[in-house]
Amino acid sequence: MTIKRSDSHSTEFGLWLREQPEIDSALGYIATNIDFMWRNYKSKLWMLIEEKRYMSKVKRWQMQMFKLIDVFCSADKNYRGFHILTFENSNPDDGKIYLDGTGITKRELLDFLRFTKGDDDELP
Repeated sequence: MTIKRSDSHSTEFGLWLREQPEIDSALGYIATNIDFMWRNYKSKLWMLIEEKRYMSKVKRWQMQMFKLIDVFCSADKNYRGFHILTFENSNPDDGKIYLDGTGITKRELLDFLRFTKGDDDELP
């Protein structure tokens, strides 16, 4: 059975989807959103970022979907990967920062967002 959201981080459409028995998760239907498609329009470099707050983890089924997307996006030479950005609390200013499971500083995060740090396109 499709699980109801336990928070208020959905849209009316997202809530509606969870109420439709014809597309219940027991029938195989699942959905996830991608938090950020990050791009520099001048350099044409881009990446996908999933944000997690309060040290939450990506669910196994969600990671499977992200890996599928990553495989198809990898055909673009300007694509720089699908990354998981995790905050100890809610943002870079109120706790530790983890990029693909590795602790980083705010400066390293900014370098990453500027496409000047790391070239590993692999999902964790």
